[in-house]
Amino acid sequence: MSGADLDPHGEVSVDRLALAEELAGAGAGEGAVASEDAAEYALRLGDDALVLAQQLGMWITRAPELEEDIALGNIGLDLIGHARSLLHYAGSATGRSEDELAYWRDEPEWRNAWLFEQPNGDFACTIARQLVASLYLFELYSALADSTDPTLAAIAAKSVKEVDYHRDHSTQWVLRLAGGTEESRRRMIRGVEVTWPYVDELFADDELTERLAADGVAVLPSTLRPAFESAVDEVFAEAALERPTGRTAYTASGGGRRGSHTEHLGPLLAEMQVLARQHPGASW
Repeated sequence: MSGADLDPHGEVSVDRLALAEELAGAGAGEGAVASEDAAEYALRLGDDALVLAQQLGMWITRAPELEEDIALGNIGLDLIGHARSLLHYAGSATGRSEDELAYWRDEPEWRNAWLFEQPNGDFACTIARQLVASLYLFELYSALADSTDPTLAAIAAKSVKEVDYHRDHSTQWVLRLAGGTEESRRRMIRGVEVTWPYVDELFADDELTERLAADGVAVLPSTLRPAFESAVDEVFAEAALERPTGRTAYTASGGGRRGSHTEHLGPLLAEMQVLARQHPGASW
């Protein structure tokens, strides 16, 4: 018997596993090629997930509890899985891999919404951002699971199960911080204030989403807002929180879907991409 035959697990490398077996996205159709519009839509969603995953990974060894190091790390890994599926599909239109899209695009080529690139801030700010992100993604993937595009539908069906946990995690922390000490409540209120300006961009319709939604491929973002706001109101009511008003209730202009970003994305990408760019083609 060969050495491989003696190994009960065989030789398994993540890079050699077919993405169809590893991720639900390609499992909807091995070799499926996205249309130009579907690829752009998948790129937007993949960029949202990857940028947020990078942000959450920065909390590892810095979270207030050891268990949170693990929890935030696991949520980040879920999001990387979503990003890989979506970027794999987006790249099928141009022959680019998910790695090429992740590591070899410059800032203007990224399509994530501004919410996801906002700094972590303190723990309460991260939780406020995570609450908005997870409630939005849950509604998005729940609706996208009925897409007429089999690949997008499969990615969404898998992702929504994981995002359901993400929203429960963030909700519990909002309640814990808002109902804790005077200081933790002050920080939670501030976290909501600095996060809320970036909500509107998530629900902005444009020509791309209108075209895709007309064919049943994508979800029109504006249609997700009522369910999102109902979920937010439910959490805020239990936490005795309010949406920002007055001078704290401004709306950021957005522009991430067009490749226009805040000053925060560039440094994040530089850190995420440095190894691949300094050692192109490296293997371990």
